[in-house]
Amino acid sequence: MILFSNCKINLGLHITGKRKDAYHDLETVFFPVPINDVLEIMTGSDSRSGGSVNLSLTGIPVPGTITGNLVVVAYKLLKKDFPNLPPVHFHLHKMLPPGAGLGAGSANGAFAIKGLNDKYKLGLTEEQLIGYAAQIGSDTPFFIINEPCYATGRGEKLERIQLDLSDYTLMIVNPGIEVSTAWAFAYVTPMQPEKSLKDIIAQPISTWRNELYNDFESTVFRSYPQIEKIKNDLYDTGAVYASMSGSGSTVYGLFHKDNVPDIKFPDNYFHKTVSLAKASV
Repeated sequence: MILFSNCKINLGLHITGKRKDAYHDLETVFFPVPINDVLEIMTGSDSRSGGSVNLSLTGIPVPGTITGNLVVVAYKLLKKDFPNLPPVHFHLHKMLPPGAGLGAGSANGAFAIKGLNDKYKLGLTEEQLIGYAAQIGSDTPFFIINEPCYATGRGEKLERIQLDLSDYTLMIVNPGIEVSTAWAFAYVTPMQPEKSLKDIIAQPISTWRNELYNDFESTVFRSYPQIEKIKNDLYDTGAVYASMSGSGSTVYGLFHKDNVPDIKFPDNYFHKTVSLAKASV
């Protein structure tokens, strides 16, 4: 089984409170983006997969250990409740930069859960899949739904919304800087916004520039001015809306389809331009 594990962008991101469990409450809008990693799931053997699960990696290097990879974590979660789940060998070809605010690792974990459920006919409902995904990471449940969602709580409370961006082309730019999420949270002062993101998103996109904010930007831009420069460059070349995604360091711009510039970025930057022909992946 071969799966194409897509990423997401955040349309606005407000940190609204500090929780007793050391996490933060937030509100954001997750929007799926058709730029993918590739995940293959193969039934293994005891010799090939060490009796349980194995993972091989190609493409962009992934930090951390194999056992800590969310694909492996996903398998082990299901194995606890489904002891007859056979040994599995995963192969993950990384095309999306890790730690970039695009949710690529979370998506890999979610797609592993969905793929195992389908391949081995576990019979899990969407609600159950979301429950497993929530044990992996705060934004992992979104990739089970994989449609535009208004998110609250830690990011795991999801409400599907109608959001059509098919008149726009999305440009994603990552300068190869890894921003620590824990560091970014440490310098944000939680506060309740005057206006809900759900209301702002419902307005014409032409109003987003002045109202739709990512609370992490001020902190990240102070320490990494080259990330702020990307946002400014996108606006200077005609973006209708531009923002940082998550805690960074990826920045994206929405352009009218007939006004997509040919911007030159340094060779070490990851950048993609993709049509948003559909409101979901």
